[in-house]
Amino acid sequence: MAPPILPTTKTPAAPRKRGRLKVFLGMSPGVGKTYEMLRAARRRKAEGDDVVVGVVETHGRKETMSLLRGLEVMARSPIAYRDRTLLEFDLDGAVARRPGLLLVDEYAHSNAPGSRHPKRWQDVEEILDAGIDVWTTLNVQHLESLSDVVLRITGVRQRESVPDSALSRADDIELVDITPEELRKRLAEGKVYVPETARLASDNFFKVENLTALRELALRRAAQTVDDQLVARLREQGVPGPWAAGERILVLIAGDAMAAPLVRAGRRLSDMMMDAPWTVTHVDRPSGARHGVGSAGKLSDALKLAEQLGGRTVVLSGDDVVRAVMDHAHQNNVTQIVLAKGRDSRLSEWLGRSLAAELLRQARGVAIHVITDGVDLEEKTLREPRLRLTGGWRGYAVGAACVVAATGLALLLDRTFERVDLGVIYLSAVLAAGVLYGLRPALAAATVAFLTYNFLFLQPKYSFAIGSPTDFLTLIVFWAVALTTGFLAGRVREQARAAQRRASAVSALLAASQRLTGVGDRTTAARILAEQTAAAAGAGAVVLLPVNDELTLVAGAPTKTPLDAEAMAAARWAWEKGEPAGHGTGTLPQARWTFRPLQGVRDRAGVAGIEAAALSPGSDEEKLALALLDQGAVAVERADLAGQAVETETLRRTDRFRGALMNSVSHDLRTPLSTVLGASTTLIDLGDKLKPEVRADLLLSIREEAERLSRYVGDLLDMTRLEGGGLNIRADWVDVRDVLNAAGKRVARRLGARKMTRDFPAQLSLVMVDQGLLEQALVNILENAIAYSPDGSTVELAAYEDRGSVVISIEDEGKGIPTAELERVFDKFRRMEEPSDRTKGAGLGLAIAKGFVEAMNGRIAAASPIMDGPDGAKKGTRILISLPKAVVTHPSLL
Repeated sequence: MAPPILPTTKTPAAPRKRGRLKVFLGMSPGVGKTYEMLRAARRRKAEGDDVVVGVVETHGRKETMSLLRGLEVMARSPIAYRDRTLLEFDLDGAVARRPGLLLVDEYAHSNAPGSRHPKRWQDVEEILDAGIDVWTTLNVQHLESLSDVVLRITGVRQRESVPDSALSRADDIELVDITPEELRKRLAEGKVYVPETARLASDNFFKVENLTALRELALRRAAQTVDDQLVARLREQGVPGPWAAGERILVLIAGDAMAAPLVRAGRRLSDMMMDAPWTVTHVDRPSGARHGVGSAGKLSDALKLAEQLGGRTVVLSGDDVVRAVMDHAHQNNVTQIVLAKGRDSRLSEWLGRSLAAELLRQARGVAIHVITDGVDLEEKTLREPRLRLTGGWRGYAVGAACVVAATGLALLLDRTFERVDLGVIYLSAVLAAGVLYGLRPALAAATVAFLTYNFLFLQPKYSFAIGSPTDFLTLIVFWAVALTTGFLAGRVREQARAAQRRASAVSALLAASQRLTGVGDRTTAARILAEQTAAAAGAGAVVLLPVNDELTLVAGAPTKTPLDAEAMAAARWAWEKGEPAGHGTGTLPQARWTFRPLQGVRDRAGVAGIEAAALSPGSDEEKLALALLDQGAVAVERADLAGQAVETETLRRTDRFRGALMNSVSHDLRTPLSTVLGASTTLIDLGDKLKPEVRADLLLSIREEAERLSRYVGDLLDMTRLEGGGLNIRADWVDVRDVLNAAGKRVARRLGARKMTRDFPAQLSLVMVDQGLLEQALVNILENAIAYSPDGSTVELAAYEDRGSVVISIEDEGKGIPTAELERVFDKFRRMEEPSDRTKGAGLGLAIAKGFVEAMNGRIAAASPIMDGPDGAKKGTRILISLPKAVVTHPSLL
């Protein structure tokens, strides 16, 4: 029977110092970034540093390939994708290897679908967080803030990019620079691409003017980095001087195609102003129309891009956009405002009513930067289609129906009465269309109403000719009424809808708050949170909480859907890193769920997941769901704290009970003392009068009770050393078979009618432990096994090893340990018999054994029952001790 797997206990890793990042920056491919990085790495290797090549793309260049000789190169990780196997950088292998310096080529590389991160720069971030130094390479055209500039220079849009914030965190940037003429010469010689590709590249991307512009960008970026480092150093040393922090930039965006270019423009302006603080803002108008799905997505993407590029984001609220922007600018000391020109009508521009004109008029001491529409053709083809006309075709149909009804009523009144103002009837129809469906249906109804009124009732009848100027005035009145009522009705309707949305959100938050307030345990809080989040998102939601140091799915709505391995990996990432993971994020985006950490007041309480694509970025539903998650996180944390309070009270009672047990231990000390005293007194008083067998029995009682007393005192002293931190570990290479034999000899006299068997392999790896402590731990376990085993039973000692540890097994044939008691069997003062039974010890032996084993970085566990008894009842107990090996053994050697 195979031994059970020992339970593992995860302990939080000690925080590591972040690794250092060095970037070899160049203007384009072929300048020698990888070559220079490998040369520098070989020098570090010669100096004795631990240098490992994680991934390097040689592109078939012989000079680069020759530099890899003598360097350790990691194997790549295979990833299956569309019936193909792609080889990617082995992220987990690099973290496990933990070299002193890791080379990771092509910082902007996009990983194959199915990788943990979509981009290689995110892999590098994880490696740096693990405390490993990294060198990497980057072309300047892959910087996110420069993508628009590079597109205008070269006419080629870069599909791979690195956020500026990632490069800003680099500790060192080394510029690898050659002249454009030298690069084109290398290209012609086939040192960059194969000849056919080189000719095409030379005529397109590698033009002299393109390379010159890219070279200038690379030089500027390197100079900016040097300047930032100088400023930082001067500030650290307290050198006084006028720093550029006085400039503050505000970028105003909307949910259109200009949002992302505006964000990049704001970042470039910040760079030109010596890294001035910059904020990206959007003004949400409560009375305005809701964003379409595409518009909300563009807005959300732009805000995320701003955070990636190192900016802050804020969403303002107000019907008056200019006032909201200027109030925020004055409150935050903004000196530069960046906005797009927009597509205002010529009349608005002529009247000075455009947004840019209004800001210019009201700005005092603030510079206004207006960015013209530079969206390329590719983006224009992807623009969101125009929003549907208000009310759709139904609004026009209802407007036409109102006009038909007004015509019928007008014909009836015209035949019944001689002088009737029929225009008022048609005006009522226009007013009804405007109130019900807004501006455009009202304008259409006004036009149809005027034509019908003119054709049927104005002279000349049955003709569309306008007979007098007053008739034309009637048309103007109809349109004015339509404009006024349509505009006002539309605005009131949007305000009503906005108020309804906000009321629904407040009601949902209130309902969630009321349900979560009275929750006493975190499982119930998680279930309520999952239900409320699923209702807000209109999709499935799950909540995962840490249970025994392992993230576990505890609630789901509408059903508790099991998560696949990919989803669980994303959930663990969100839990460990405290950032979103899964669909729509930068970590494991191929997952079918989006996971967000539940951040409480003090710490993370768990993780919540929402089905992929259930929420549109920036939508009201997403905002409501995030608000619910924030509220639920606090509720789960509060329930957890309540549970901890209960545990604290339980511990207090346990301590009180332990004190009572300590009082009972005094009886265990007095009993052997009384026996020793009585037997010795009898021997002294009676002496030779006692028969030899009686004298021998008294002497045996004295020895047994003295040994019992010695064990009690030893156990108490050992427990005191454990709890007081006074345990001194003297580790040495030890063969556990020798220790098991020594422990067996020490307890042999207590076996009585029991048998002890041994099952040891011919060879066993040595372990680094304290032999004395291990022997005492084994003696305690063996004494416990003997005490609870019947006469005639067998106690078995066994040892074996697996890849990473040597395992000791001690089995007995006693009645076993109840399943409910297994987790507490190693607690202090824990005995399986009634407290009145003093023959089995004070209940400290296994607790001391556990303390000794864990002090030597080992693990101990109990399994029971392990066998069937003669009467069919389960019995027996197995105690397992796992001791780590210094070197993992290859499976073929086991």
